[in-house]
Amino acid sequence: MTTGAVPSRPGIVDAHHHLWVRARHPQPWIDPSTMAAIDRDFTLVELAPETRAVGVTQTVVVQSVAVRSETSELLGVAADDPLVAGVVGWVDLTARDVAERLDRLREARGGAWLVGIRHLVQSEPDPGYLDRPDVRRGIAAVGAAGLAFDLLVRHQQLPAATRLVRDLPQVRFVLDHLGKPPLGRADLGDWPGDLRALAAEPNTTAKLSGLVTEVSGAPWTPADLRPAVEHALDVFGPDRLMYGSDWPVCLLATSYSRWLTCLAELLGPLGEDERAAIWRGTAGRAYRLAAS
Repeated sequence: MTTGAVPSRPGIVDAHHHLWVRARHPQPWIDPSTMAAIDRDFTLVELAPETRAVGVTQTVVVQSVAVRSETSELLGVAADDPLVAGVVGWVDLTARDVAERLDRLREARGGAWLVGIRHLVQSEPDPGYLDRPDVRRGIAAVGAAGLAFDLLVRHQQLPAATRLVRDLPQVRFVLDHLGKPPLGRADLGDWPGDLRALAAEPNTTAKLSGLVTEVSGAPWTPADLRPAVEHALDVFGPDRLMYGSDWPVCLLATSYSRWLTCLAELLGPLGEDERAAIWRGTAGRAYRLAAS
């Protein structure tokens, strides 16, 4: 790790992780044969020691299944544990009463910790999903409620995401996992240009998260990730990038601490203020998190 790359105070914000107990919320996307490392339950009991070991003092927990009850449960977790500073939940964007559904979530226990909404756009079979008027109406309601909208898209969906972001300038958008670039290949295809187009819209920020599981082949090295991280720094700048672990999904390719250490190495050339933005400042602004 580059000396001084990770701040010790006031602490790091992990802007992207998940929690699940499958008896209550099954995770049908997990393939037991290829994803055995995460084919079990994950709670804060397991995460908390990992965060303490690397100086993470706040987290944002993100939905993993498209059911309201999971969001309600995550809000309850946030109400019970100060480690969780925010919840990115789920609502049916196509419902006519999105605003009312958001109000009900906020009125429930832990509702004050709702900071954003996400939909699993990467799994939508319709390539025009983000262009649909009903979906856009729902996302506009998310923005009107003062919440961020997380964009979970594959790199092929970045042009559609850019159209959405451009047409809804009043909404704060957070791109998850840099749009899942095709890492580990000599040619990143259209991803660099498509990411640059999205980053040109001022209502966007992005997460340096979920990259290790996008590297084709194994094992990965920091060199496999450097082109994506450096390009993101170029097009977004440190003030619009934030750190996320993508735990426990990251366990398919790395440990919690190894990913943070790797990112610290890649951010080593930046100045202290620039690194501080990525480790905590951008997440705090994008999600309007309360200070530790």
